[in-house]
Amino acid sequence: MAPRAQWKGFLTFGEVVCPVALFTAASTSDRIAFHTVNRDTGNRVRREFVDGVTGAPVGRDDQVKGYEVGKDDYIVLEPEEVAAAIPENDKTLAVEAFVPLAEVDDLYFDKPYYLAPAERMADEAYALIRDALKKKKSAAIAQAVLFRRMRTVLIRPQGDGMIATTLNFDYEIRSAKDAFSDITALKIKGEMLDLAKHIIGTKVGAFDPADFHDRYEEAVAELVKAKIEGRTIERRKEPKREKVTDLMEALRQSAALGGKQEKPAKAGTATKAGAAAAKKTQASHRKAG
Repeated sequence: MAPRAQWKGFLTFGEVVCPVALFTAASTSDRIAFHTVNRDTGNRVRREFVDGVTGAPVGRDDQVKGYEVGKDDYIVLEPEEVAAAIPENDKTLAVEAFVPLAEVDDLYFDKPYYLAPAERMADEAYALIRDALKKKKSAAIAQAVLFRRMRTVLIRPQGDGMIATTLNFDYEIRSAKDAFSDITALKIKGEMLDLAKHIIGTKVGAFDPADFHDRYEEAVAELVKAKIEGRTIERRKEPKREKVTDLMEALRQSAALGGKQEKPAKAGTATKAGAAAAKKTQASHRKAG
């Protein structure tokens, strides 16, 4: 089954108009999900909004947005007022600039989407924009109203397609000065730096996302599988590490190990079975409910 588009509109490149669609590129929907239940009855617990002062339940129709202007003092914003303030949505990704890919700081990256032609007649215009970006090693900066907010989008070629990544605005990025202000000004050199460079050299490799797996998700899946089968899983003990207080000695020990340390094992069939069992149980509970 083809994925469902999260948004459809038009990518404009000068006078070129290309119908496009956005598809989610990264999702957490496959993670194991928990519900809050009553320990005594096993029934799901539902949330209820209550008045912070009176404690009385507040129905959905009486819940409105409030902006705090002082302690316990709010300006109430009605839904129609908020809707009227949102920029007009003309379903257009309007390219405003082209920038070298190397100049884009990924600190601003928010969420990636696959950008694809929305219809077959758009294939030629789509390929034109994609190939032009490839030739120039550039990315397009566009703006559009996506999901009820004005967003800046970085569009770059990826194989036969293009990736559209929403970007954080400048005011959303916190200053690095505050985080780094207490770092002592040191200049490392000599044998210490040579050892560190040697260690890096022994670990040189290529980035492959398949080499990294979610150990938390695997452990939870195995726990759920064990509970279904009536087994008990022993608590895993953290490996003991000898505390090395001398930095030079720690570097020498690391350099001696070189590339001999084993990589973490990839997800096994038992873990995958656990995840499958957990999801099957969740599905049966939803059906029963």
